[in-house]
Parts: sequence; structure tokens; C-alpha cells
Amino acid sequence: MLEAQDDPEVFQALFDTAQAWLREWGMKRIRGPFNLSINQECGLLVEGFDTPPVIMMGHALPYYSRRIEEQGFTAEQDLLAYRIGSDFAAPRHLDALSSRVAGRVRLRTMRRREFMEDLAILKDIFEDAWADNWGFLPFTAEEFNDLGKSLKLLVPTDFVRIAEVDGEPAAMMVVFPNLNEAIRDLDGRLFPLGWLKLLWRLKVSGVKTGRVPLMGVRRRYQGSYLGAILALLLITSLQDSARRRGLEEVETSWILEDNIGMRTIIESIGGKCYKRYRIYRKDLA
Repeated sequence: MLEAQDDPEVFQALFDTAQAWLREWGMKRIRGPFNLSINQECGLLVEGFDTPPVIMMGHALPYYSRRIEEQGFTAEQDLLAYRIGSDFAAPRHLDALSSRVAGRVRLRTMRRREFMEDLAILKDIFEDAWADNWGFLPFTAEEFNDLGKSLKLLVPTDFVRIAEVDGEPAAMMVVFPNLNEAIRDLDGRLFPLGWLKLLWRLKVSGVKTGRVPLMGVRRRYQGSYLGAILALLLITSLQDSARRRGLEEVETSWILEDNIGMRTIIESIGGKCYKRYRIYRKDLA
């Protein structure tokens, strides 16, 4: 949650104050930015300043990284954002691969009547899929329930996919309509008419962009051909829903830079990396 003018003395005063406070609490290391945890907005934008951020992604001015590095911070992890046109072509070999698992794999949308049950399934798959990833932190029940409220309010049920293998939930993917696009010209005002414009855009006219904030394949399938098929099937199954609702482009974010498997899958359908966010660290003496 850093905001400051382009002045090295201002940055130094802010960081000196924060670091002194952390030392009082016995902290040995600083990592960030996280707003407020790794399951929310995180990372400082260091590439891709020419396009606005999508829902639940941060933005920064170009000088921030330089000023932060002047305070002794170094890069620990880079997070990537890809954008994919909704008219992407599925890999030619996908049909052949899918036929090999046709009797085992079933894809379905989220169920309104069993919403809380499906929400628990999404949480369970996500936490299993991400458990070995850098910086992983499980959602608290309260955090995920809050996310569920946003899902119920903003996300059509066909923008959620759950893949089952032999009847057991094995993978999932969620697309959020880009709320930032819908509110861009409201100047932060919902009243008197802003809320009507927002509701119309979300429920009637639609938005043209979206974001994939949640995607995961259970660990036991990761690195296998079945895991790759599950990921591709989730992506392609959501393509029709996205196009039917007017989405022209979807951002998949964030992806760890060293997650070569997922990056390869995204790039195989034409995904382009267009933003880079950086997690910094500094040891406190």
C-alpha cells in the first residue's frame, strides 16, 4: 500500500519509519508489496504501464521500482500477467488428447442451488493445487467466504468451471468480468446515477474484458498429460461462455515466472505476457 511522490527523501522517510516499527516487533525480513495478503493484490508493476489494470490487480508509476531499490530492496519473485483473445484457437491435438480421457473427465458449471458446496470445492482444489507454490498461504474461511460473495454478485455461473476425474473434483477455473472497465468513467461516484450505469454494464450490456484470478489442477495430476488436458479443457470450455457474453480479451494473472508448465499451456493458445509484477525483499539488520 505504497503511495509517494517521486522524491528519494520521501521514500526514505516512509521506509525508515516502517522498518523501525517492524524491528520493534522482532521482524527479520520484509517482503512485498502485498495488499493485504498474497491472495489479494500483490506485486509492484515493473512492466506494462501503458494499459490499465484489470479487476483486483495493482498499478504503479514507473519510478516506484527505482525508489524502492534505492532503499536496499531486491527482487525475490516476478509475477506475470498474460492476455488472451477470446477468439484463440485450441491446440490441434486437443481433441485427440481429450478422446483418451473422455470416459473419465466431466466438466460442469457452478451450481446456484449448491453454491456453498461448490465454493468449498473451489477452495479445496485451489489450496491443494497451490500448496507447493512459492509464497502459498491458505485462504481463511472468512477470506474465501468474502470472495464467494463477489462470485455470487458479479460472476455468471457459466464463468466458473469444475473438472471432475472419475467423479471427483480435480481442477477448476474462474473468470471475473473486469469491474475496472465498468467503473472507469464513473469518477468514483455511484450516486446518483453511477450505480445504474454499473448495474446495466454488468448485467445487460456487458464488458469486453475479464480476468482469471483462480485456476488450479490438483497436485496429483500436475506434470502429467492428464493435468495438461484438464487445464486446456477448462480454458477452452470457458471460451464459448466468454464470447457469448461479449468478452473479447481475458487476462490470466498472476502466473509465477518459474511456472513453466502453465506458461507453456497459456502460450500454446496465443497468450501474450504483457505485464510484470515484482515481489521485493530486504533483510532487516
